Amino acid sequence: MTETQSFFETPSPRGQTGIKAWLLTHDHKRLGLMYMWAILFWFVLAMLLGLLLRTELMGQGRTIMGPEVYNSMFTLHGVIMIFLFVIPAIPAIFGNFFLPIQLGTDDVFFPRLNLFSWYLFMFGGMFAIFSLFFGGGFPDTGWTFYVPFSVGTKGNVSLTVTAAFILGMSSMLTGLNFVTTFHRMRHKEMGLMQIPLFTWSLYATAWVQILATPVISITFVLVMMERFLAIGLFEPDKGGDPLLYQHLFWMYSHPAVYIMILPGMGVISEIIPVFSRKSIFGYKAIVVSSMAIAVAGSLVWAHHMYTSGMSDVSVFVFSLLTFIVAIPSAVKVFSWVSTMYRGSIQMSPPLFLSLCFIYLFTVGGLTGLVLGAAGTDIHVHDTHFVVAHFHFVMFGGTGFAFFAALHYWWPKMFGVMYSFRPAYIGAVLTAVGFVFHYVPMLILGMQGMPRRYYDYLPQFETGNFLAGFGGYLLCVGILVMFINLFFSLRNDRTAPADPWGGTTLEWSIASPPPMENFVAPPEIKGFPYDFSEVIARSRKEGR
Repeated sequence: MTETQSFFETPSPRGQTGIKAWLLTHDHKRLGLMYMWAILFWFVLAMLLGLLLRTELMGQGRTIMGPEVYNSMFTLHGVIMIFLFVIPAIPAIFGNFFLPIQLGTDDVFFPRLNLFSWYLFMFGGMFAIFSLFFGGGFPDTGWTFYVPFSVGTKGNVSLTVTAAFILGMSSMLTGLNFVTTFHRMRHKEMGLMQIPLFTWSLYATAWVQILATPVISITFVLVMMERFLAIGLFEPDKGGDPLLYQHLFWMYSHPAVYIMILPGMGVISEIIPVFSRKSIFGYKAIVVSSMAIAVAGSLVWAHHMYTSGMSDVSVFVFSLLTFIVAIPSAVKVFSWVSTMYRGSIQMSPPLFLSLCFIYLFTVGGLTGLVLGAAGTDIHVHDTHFVVAHFHFVMFGGTGFAFFAALHYWWPKMFGVMYSFRPAYIGAVLTAVGFVFHYVPMLILGMQGMPRRYYDYLPQFETGNFLAGFGGYLLCVGILVMFINLFFSLRNDRTAPADPWGGTTLEWSIASPPPMENFVAPPEIKGFPYDFSEVIARSRKEGR
């Protein structure tokens, strides 16, 4: 295979061609692309469901659906967004595609297990869809499946919980693959402090996936046992305790927040130095903060349960830990801003989306401190304030990091450049729509509007109408970005190997990468973010 020949144009190493070559592939890049198309489908579906929910809430009373459909659609939106988009998106797509390349190797350590993880992901998604049509329809429990309602409801909780169980297995196996690849296949000349920060973020995330995911898997098995065997673990009338479920659920689900956000932070840590033409400020501090977030984030689950009935000592401990976990996140924000200080800023769609991430994630973090303090949490618990905070962190954080990663690595993945003007228009519409969508929800929560309600009092109508308007603007912006990227696949603007001036290993090979990644042994150059050669080349070219 020649240096410029793409893995798109070659059969798999086992000799298959066409669709068979993709369905049986062991190539990490093809699996990354297969994840991408599946995840984008789920994202668009969940986005449309969310838009229908906000449309229903734009006016009082019934508008387009009844309360039963609203509750089921609410659950479906949450399950798809959490388990089929936010958790797997960046690790499954960009982690699979770029982690081996950034480590200077040709594939992940367990390529067959990687393919099996993808099939588990697809089966889990299909189980979620099947639950719509069998056994009483999709559950109306919300994505948290709180007991005892999830045990007694006629909705098809069992099939949906099985889908979440399968998706958890896929996530856990991906994390195991990444950790093993990190330790066993890293280039022999690459030291720990030469590893790109995106790979470090995936490594920290992988440990959380491996250690936390079994907790939720066991919990979902217990829910199914409760439904079928009535063993009485969670039902009070049988001697069970519903708070046990909450502890087990949040022991996974709060660490899962960092499974969602840590890879996004790694993306931003890649993009900021490239377009600032400056080495990252505090490389070691960012590495340590990633590991600190993974550890401390696993210890703060009970701040979701202040109103459930806890001792004062427990409230104090979990509130303190919640504030402590904010420190490493603040270290990252400080490092990103310091990197841009006195840098030679080169504005681009990836950088613009990264700046949106920093602002929106910071707002999400600050509102999280409001919820982490027990005194204020009691007043806004289970209100729209919580919904807005969650989306500022997950969508304003992970979502915008995902969009930034798409625009940053798209030329490398497909070998084509996209148009900047539509990308900027879509990004601006998305950011403005996001603010118009969720800021009114913060205010509604402070005014006391509960979350997950089908209808509301008259004083909440203006805020809900504004939030719905922002939701439409947000969806339009996202569609503009996606359409622009997809249209780029049909143009003739071939992407060079390094269109941005990046310094990590993926920018040293052809776009898209060859089948075996490197046609010659990669050269490991000291610190991974040394831009002196890039700046010198730009000056020589008069740029």
